[in-house]
Amino acid sequence: MKKMKILIATNNQGKIKEYKQIYAELSNLEFVTPNQMGIQIEVEETGHTYKENAILKALAFAKASNIICLADDSGIEVDALDGAPGIYSARFSPIPHANDADRRKHLISQIGNAHHPWSARFKCTIAIADPVNVLAVYEGICEGEIIPEDRGQNGFGYDPCFLVQGYEKTMAELSEEIKNQISHRARAAQKTIEYLKSLS
Repeated sequence: MKKMKILIATNNQGKIKEYKQIYAELSNLEFVTPNQMGIQIEVEETGHTYKENAILKALAFAKASNIICLADDSGIEVDALDGAPGIYSARFSPIPHANDADRRKHLISQIGNAHHPWSARFKCTIAIADPVNVLAVYEGICEGEIIPEDRGQNGFGYDPCFLVQGYEKTMAELSEEIKNQISHRARAAQKTIEYLKSLS
């Protein structure tokens, strides 16, 4: 039987790896990437929330591919910065073409001398859409705090400076098995599983 294809709207290899591990049990579905389908579009994230941006991406990539698409928007919210950088997490550094290390360094510099602990949380919203409609939206949250140094090799983005609540480890120090159970993206993705099963 031919598997139903679901497009994961990202070329971020870290995200792709996480999604494929989380969705490994869904053997009746084939998860593909824009790269695999030859789709090269840039979706301007003009939304004011993770949900709005996730929906923008899901609809745009579903229309471009003509198949059901799963897209997410995520960010880190730091209480000492009144919830910033939030939806601007990927664009937070003022350095043009900033890399993950640049963004982490800028985040720490902005927190400055705020009282410890620097409480924070990762949030992720996943939207699933076909070329015409938004089909479902799910959210995941992971609580923790920012620390002033990088620790761990297993993550990307802000993972190395985010100490996960209850683990005494940064997101980048956790094993893939644990991360794919408790991260913000994992928690949102786990909520999608029953819905994705119903599609095939």
